[in-house]
Amino acid sequence: MIQLTRAAGEDATALTELSRRAFEADVNYGAPGPGGPPGYDDVGWQRAAIGAADYYVILLDEAAIGGIIAYPTGPGAFELGRIYIAPEWQNRGLGAQAMALLWPLYPQAEVWRLDTPAWNHRTRHFYAREGFVETGVTDQGLVLFERRMAPGGAA
Repeated sequence: MIQLTRAAGEDATALTELSRRAFEADVNYGAPGPGGPPGYDDVGWQRAAIGAADYYVILLDEAAIGGIIAYPTGPGAFELGRIYIAPEWQNRGLGAQAMALLWPLYPQAEVWRLDTPAWNHRTRHFYAREGFVETGVTDQGLVLFERRMAPGGAA
């Protein structure tokens, strides 16, 4: 069973390793090379994100398999900074289960926003299935998404 728990400083090393493996596996899905978003493989960045954002560990049967980072960006507005799952657990519907657990944690949410690389058709498809709509593309090749929530933050 999937659960979300707030990340703590002592989770930074494990989350860094999960993040590194998850994002570097994107080479199997069209990434131009190994890499990921800023700080994906940096323990210091992960530790800082745990202190500055709403960072959750995704647990499967009490074992950490990934993470979700959410940022408040204004009244009723949030950014999904990232969601990642270790490669061996990807493509099993666990990301969708984790997102379903995230929404009720933010009943005040009216809108969620995120961005993802244009080349990443897999994540673009995932976000569309999760109710996000493409709203634009940046000069850096990031596709912008937005999801409007029902009153009370319901999905």
